[in-house]
Amino acid sequence: MRQNTDLSLCPTLSNDIHWGVVRARFAFGEKIEEESKVSNVTILPFEGDRCIIFQVVDGSWELPGGTLEPGESYMEGLRREVREELGAELETYRIFGQFRCESSSETPYRPHIPHPHFVRLVGYGDVRIVGEPLNPVDGEHVIAVEAVDLQEAVQRFEQTGRPDIAELYKLAYAIRQEDRSIS
Repeated sequence: MRQNTDLSLCPTLSNDIHWGVVRARFAFGEKIEEESKVSNVTILPFEGDRCIIFQVVDGSWELPGGTLEPGESYMEGLRREVREELGAELETYRIFGQFRCESSSETPYRPHIPHPHFVRLVGYGDVRIVGEPLNPVDGEHVIAVEAVDLQEAVQRFEQTGRPDIAELYKLAYAIRQEDRSIS
């Protein structure tokens, strides 16, 4: 993988990120070193040149993805999450990094996921909106799914206090452009 992106240009992703009881550190790379440690999968979705973003009932904008179900591969989990949260079908997915996470909780978030160390895969991909989000009972309640340009996506995440997601969209967009110029 040719990588012209520079993580030092992403101040939030260059440092530990704290999500409640979880401390995470982002690292570039498409190789999954221990698939048994993968508990979550995330996608920076695109439809054409537009970023797909979604909003939940509390008004925040979120990144599609989530925790794997028991026995589910990360690709099965990703397809499920894309359908549940975006009402979309996954067409392509390319991993470009991962969050290496550590939980300070005494017990895992769900009994089947690795604890206290686990990995959240991060990639970009193409999706096709085919319907409405499924909004399962145990998931986020999605109120809007939108296709916006990169600048608008970044602005919405920064305005709602999520510079980590804003930086991930910038990285995904740059890596996707680089990948397209190679092929």
